[in-house]
Amino acid sequence: MNCQQTTRLLSDALERELSIKERTSLKVHTMMCSGCRNFGKQMGTLRGLTHEFAKGGLSSESPASSDSDLEK
Repeated sequence: MNCQQTTRLLSDALERELSIKERTSLKVHTMMCSGCRNFGKQMGTLRGLTHEFAKGGLSSESPASSDSDLEK
């Protein structure tokens, strides 16, 4: 499995249940590839943040999204 296939499966895993073969291949690749492992963590973080925002738990005016921070 290459990195492109892995990132696709990581994305797919957010939408559907992966097969045993897919989960195994994904686990083996991410054990060896720190880039894909980090991508998976970032995907999980983004998903959690968007779910929290959708529930109203995060403000659109959070300090991280202010115009002054974007200009730095």
